[in-house]
Parts: sequence; C-alpha cells; structure tokens
Amino acid sequence: MSHRHQNFRNYRQERQVTRNRIIASAVFVLLLVSVLLGRLFYLQVLQHKVYETKADDNRVLLLSIPPTRGLIYDRNGVVLADNRPIHSLTVVPERIKSVAWLKKQLAGVINITPDEWHDFEQKLKEYRRPYQPITLKPQLTDAQWARVAVDLYKLDGVQVEAQLTRYYPYGKAFAHAIGYVGRITEKDLERVNKQAYQGALFIGKTGVEGYYEHVLFGKPGISKVEVNARGRIMEELGKTPPVPGKSIHLYLDARLQQYAYDLLGNYKGSVVAIDPNTGGILALVSKPGFNPNLFVRGISSKDYAALRNSKRLPLFNRALRGGYPPASTIKPYMALAGLQYGYSSWTERYFAKGYYQINPGGRKYRDWKRGGHGWINLQRAIIESVDTYFYQLADKMGITPIHDFLSRFGFGKSYLLDLYGASDGILPSKAWKRAKYNQPWYTGDSVNVGIGQGYMVATPMQMATAVSIIAARGHYYYPRMVKDIGNKPATFDGKGGVHNLILKDQSNWNKIITAMHKVITDPKGTGRRLQGTDYTIAGKTGTGQVFSLQDGQKYEANKLAKRLHDHALFIAFAPIDKPKIAIFAIFENGGSAAKPAELTKKLFDAYIDGKYPKRYDYLKGNSK
Repeated sequence: MSHRHQNFRNYRQERQVTRNRIIASAVFVLLLVSVLLGRLFYLQVLQHKVYETKADDNRVLLLSIPPTRGLIYDRNGVVLADNRPIHSLTVVPERIKSVAWLKKQLAGVINITPDEWHDFEQKLKEYRRPYQPITLKPQLTDAQWARVAVDLYKLDGVQVEAQLTRYYPYGKAFAHAIGYVGRITEKDLERVNKQAYQGALFIGKTGVEGYYEHVLFGKPGISKVEVNARGRIMEELGKTPPVPGKSIHLYLDARLQQYAYDLLGNYKGSVVAIDPNTGGILALVSKPGFNPNLFVRGISSKDYAALRNSKRLPLFNRALRGGYPPASTIKPYMALAGLQYGYSSWTERYFAKGYYQINPGGRKYRDWKRGGHGWINLQRAIIESVDTYFYQLADKMGITPIHDFLSRFGFGKSYLLDLYGASDGILPSKAWKRAKYNQPWYTGDSVNVGIGQGYMVATPMQMATAVSIIAARGHYYYPRMVKDIGNKPATFDGKGGVHNLILKDQSNWNKIITAMHKVITDPKGTGRRLQGTDYTIAGKTGTGQVFSLQDGQKYEANKLAKRLHDHALFIAFAPIDKPKIAIFAIFENGGSAAKPAELTKKLFDAYIDGKYPKRYDYLKGNSK
C-alpha cells in the first residue's frame, strides 16, 4: 500500500514574513528620506550663505582695474613723466583658432615685428584669467589703427584698446634721474601685491619711477563681472573705481638739468647739484643718457643690444655708480682732518719741493708742479693745490684718522635717501685692504689717499654731498630727490632732518671756505678762470689719474689714447655767505680741470642770476 506525501502551505506565516519585510523596507526608505531631507535642510538652510557665495564665485569674478599713474614734476611744475592715451592691438587667445591662423589673417593688414610675435607667444605661456586680452602691438599709429579698423569685422578675437601709457617728454637728459617704467615681469611681481597689479601693464624700474612705485601706482579699482561656464565675461555687475596714484614734485630744476647735460658736450661725465639748505637735488646728470620711452612698451632686442653693447655705457648711471678718484678735490677735507686731529695748523709753514719722499733715497711722490712751490702754509696749499703738502700730511696722520674723518662727509657710504642703486664708493682702511687683498697697509698707500688717488674711489653724488656739507658749515641735510608727494612734504622716517658735523674748532669751517674762495680769486689759484661774477664762489679743482705714472715718468696727453687722459673734476658752491647751490662736475678723460670749472660757472650764472640761454625757456615752467 503506497502513501502519497502532501505539503501544506502556511499562509499565515507567509503573510507575517511579507508584512515584516514591507515594514522593514518602509523604515529603511523613511530613514533614507529623512537623511536626504536632513541633508537638504543642512545645505539649503543652514549652509545657504556658504554655498551661495561659492556659486557666486563660480559665476562672478572680481577683476582689478589699474589706476592712473601719478605724474612727476620738477620744482617749477614742468611735467617730466606724463601719461598719454594710445591705442594698442590686443588679442583674446580663446577666440582665435591658432597663432598661425592669426599671423596669416594679419599678414596683409598690419606689420607685426618678430619681437612683437615673440613677446606675444611668451605671454601666452604665462598665467592669466580666461578671456583676458594680451597686447600684440602697442601704440598703433593713426594709419595702422585705420587699417585694422577696416578689417576688424573678420578678425575674431582681435581688438583695438585705448590705454594710457607713460611718456617722458625730455628724454636722454633726465633718464637716469627720473628712471622709466617697463613691462611687468614675474620678478617684478615678487616685490608687489600681485592682485593689485592684475591687469596693469607697467611698473617703475629705475630712478624716481622705481623708488616711488608705491606712491605713483595708486590703488586699483574692482569690476564685478558675470562670466559663463567657459569664463567669458557676460556683463558687469558693479564697479569700484580706482584711486589714481599721487603726483610727485621734485627738487630737480629741469632747466638746470638740461643745461648741465648739454654743457658736457661730447664728453662722458656727470654733474650733480644740491641745495645745501634742504639737501634737495637740483640736477642729477649722467652722460651719455638714453631714451627712456624705448622701455615703456618693451624695448626691441635690437635697440637693447645697441644700448648694452655701446662702449660709452649709456645705461650706466655715472652720477650714482660711477667710481672716480676724487683727486685734488679731496684736499679741503684732508686739511680739515689735519686740523681736527692736530696734525696741521693754519700758521705752520712747509717747504714744498717738487716731490716728497717717505724715506731718504726712497720713491719720489711727484707734485704737479715739477719745480715745487717753495715755502707755503695750509691755505696756500689749498689755493695752489700743493700735492707735496698733502703727501706729508697723510704720512703724519696715517690712514685710520683719515678714514674716520672722511667717513663723516659721506665717503665710503651713501647718504642718498630716495634712489636705488647708489654705490658706496671706496674709503680704504687697513681692514678693507686686508679683506680685499690680504695685504698689510703701507705708508705709501696713505700718501696716495692724501691727494685723492690710490685705493680711494668716490661717486659724483658723494662728492656733491661732501661739498654741500662744507657749504652748510656742517649743518646739513641728506640729499633727496622728492620734495612733495601729493600735497604734502615728503618724509623719510626721521632721516630727512638736519644733521650736524661738529669740528673741534668751528671757525675752521669759514677758514676752509676762505681758502676755497681764494682758489677762485687768487692770481695763483687753480680755479682763477671763474673770476668776474657778481656773487662769491668757493671751489676746488681736481685732475684724476686714470693710470699710475712710474717714478720719473712724465704725463704727455698728446701721446696717449683718449681713454687714458686724466679725468677733470671740480667742486664748488655759491654764494659763500648764503649758499644756494653746491656742484660736483666731472669730464671723463677731460684732461684740464678748466672744463668742469667753466661748466660750473655757467650753471651758477643760470641758477643764481637766471642767465639761462633763451633756448631753455620751454623748461622754465611757472618759476619766477
């Protein structure tokens, strides 16, 4: 008998399992919905402001608007650095097919130089915001602008932009004093706020332009623009205008500057003039100069190579960095040093032969006057520029007191307050020679320094500063270029105030000035060519050797190459009682000190008596 197996379903149990699954699923779904709603609440309510700002950051850009650069004026209101409107050809790289396509399109429209294409392609590699235009050809002429305008409709991505550019109306004579602006480089951005300079084309490089960049640049504005997903600007949402840079007024006198530059003629050289009453620099000339406008929009490789490779070194600022032996112009300071430390007096007499020997039978240090000067005192030593007197004085003093005293006049360091790059020159000492050459200091080294030769080197700015200190009788100001910034006097963090050089015997100021005055008025004075003025002059001539003569060797200029001729130097100030101007002038390889002396007299006539040639009236400004 077979038994059939039967399965009976438990429907009640199945319903319970199904119900449990539904409940579990519902709870899970509710939990997910709760989490989602909680997240939405967190994002939409609690974090609303945060994500609204992020959304705006993706949709809205803040662009920097470069400010208008401040102007630079001379003391009489003559504009020395101006802003001029120009039109430049710019390209939006995102809107062109390729650089090759662009070259082909522009080939028959306008001439783009290889240097301009090179600069454009270099800028393509640099970081910039999307759709920011890049300048391809700066400063279009009217004819170029017209040709481009005709074809703009088919040159997608190419546009003509109106811009302000720096312009220097008086060029070469002012290049080293005013300096210039140039295109911003990555290195420039390391010293400024990158955000502030976003969109700016220029930055001050040298001179006043470089030192006062923070003042002249101003404060950039902000443009709030809406962009699409590709970063292209759709519309401007708001704008904060930029604050223009502050204009600067200098102590510089434009007429005096140009006149001094022209008086140097074809010689290389420098002229620095200072007002002893303020420390204000009235002229800062380095010749030859260069056209600073070449650098504004980016100098071509050809033009830069011509300047850089020129044997006349037009880019070298002789006024601040030129190192020259001060020669006999050092003698008034040596005289004061001897008086200060008791190594000389006004009454002591000295028999000046045609040479000086440290030891009998030793080397002969020659005087410029082969037969000697006979019996003289300190005053006559200055008037006739007696080398042997200062040889023996330096021998007696030694280098340590010489170094210590001359440093108080600014030799061996720069007192200049507001220009970069001024050299310290060389004021030698025992420690300096040991560090430089690992050699001891010899008496002969001191003897050479006694007449401003040997290891001693000074810049024109240092020489002008030192003579202005004598003019001010030790009550002096550090030299500075800028008088006013905006409508307020320039300040120099406490360094701009009066300084005092006190002598053991203060009457020696007037006595040394009397001796320097007799350099001009005495029949044997080395500066007697400057006689015949209606004001008084105190000065000192100098002839700086370019190479050393051997014992017994005679200097014969007509047998030497021009580059081996002596430098011609002169220091002076006027009027004596109430000095208005102190000058140092040097003609490189000029030979006779008569050249800088005559130049100085003409500048005195011009500045003190207003005797400028008529051709300089265009630089007169509103001076009285």
